[in-house]
Amino acid sequence: MKFFSTKTVFFFTVILLPSLALAQTVGTNTNGSNLTAIPTAVPFLNITPDSRSGAMGEAGVAITPDVNANYWNPAKLAYLENDDDVSLSYSPWLRQLVPDISLSYLSYAHKLDDRNSLGIALRYFNYGTIQFRDANQNDLGTYNPNEFSLNGSFARKFGEELSLGLTFGYIHSNLSNSFFATGTGAQAKAGNAVAAGVSLYYTKKMQEFGTDATFSFGTNISNIGTKISYSNDGTKYFLPANLKIGAANTINLDDYNQLTFTVDFNKLLVPTPPITDSNGNIIKGQSDNVSVPAGIFGSFTDAPGGFTQELQQITISPGLEYWYNQLFALRAGYFYENQNNGGSHYLTFGAGFKYDIFNFDFSYLAATQQNSPLANTLRFSLIATFGGTKNSNKQ
Repeated sequence: MKFFSTKTVFFFTVILLPSLALAQTVGTNTNGSNLTAIPTAVPFLNITPDSRSGAMGEAGVAITPDVNANYWNPAKLAYLENDDDVSLSYSPWLRQLVPDISLSYLSYAHKLDDRNSLGIALRYFNYGTIQFRDANQNDLGTYNPNEFSLNGSFARKFGEELSLGLTFGYIHSNLSNSFFATGTGAQAKAGNAVAAGVSLYYTKKMQEFGTDATFSFGTNISNIGTKISYSNDGTKYFLPANLKIGAANTINLDDYNQLTFTVDFNKLLVPTPPITDSNGNIIKGQSDNVSVPAGIFGSFTDAPGGFTQELQQITISPGLEYWYNQLFALRAGYFYENQNNGGSHYLTFGAGFKYDIFNFDFSYLAATQQNSPLANTLRFSLIATFGGTKNSNKQ
């Protein structure tokens, strides 16, 4: 007879099952929300990977471009100034629950010319090592569940104030092995999917309060793709298709001091589960067994609680960034998610340092909820830029 360690039980009941949308009871999802959030597969795709935005309440759609725009808004890649930019980010994740879960993110951008840029990003989510033992505590080996995504993006400027981006990606989710069955008798397997995204970025220089300023607006629709399954004949789950809309206003206070105010709004574009009786009959709401396009368009009107619940599904992320002489930055922000839609809300802080071609950023998450699994989360990012500028319009 095969037995699992305590960590194994935790993984399958608190991490895996929420990820597969198999449970609706109180617990913790991979992204740190509780299980009142709309369930999807591979929620790691919507975890903030970098420290700069992580310090501004998870806001990044409209802030001044850097190479991590591959995640936030690929259209911004067209405004990068250098030939090549690369970033590496790392975050220990859910350390309040399990000690060795982490998210790693590698982002690269290459400027083809003044108007066109390419981007590539690799995201890797490591669930740590699980130890299997039998009834006599004999070692049956270990297993390392993990997920990753690989994306490629193309961005092009249309004039000096507008750019558009296209993204295509592959997703691989390897959460189980022969120790775990799907519950239907089918053999579990790794899940695979493909996805696409579209993005827009608008930026305009202006005068505010008698000084130079820049207003920016951005939107990014991501993770529009095939459903994912973990067995040959098993249930297929929605990817976390997502809509981000944001605005940012940057004011140059003087030659040395710059201040940016930003806010992002975020909504999942997947069906809201209906309320059902003990026999599975829908009491209120609409069936969530629909196609991907129907799920995206229906996500604005299908909440059982009506328009009020639709509004509750929008997360809000205001943030602030201060730069001194483009060498040192301080950041702060707040993330709010309604209690009926995951319930995460927390303050974030961070700093950044620039030396030569390198930028080092870190962020700290200070949860406002007692015993939050996201409390004390740290993120670290290192950005390096290479080559001369191909863009005469500095941001």
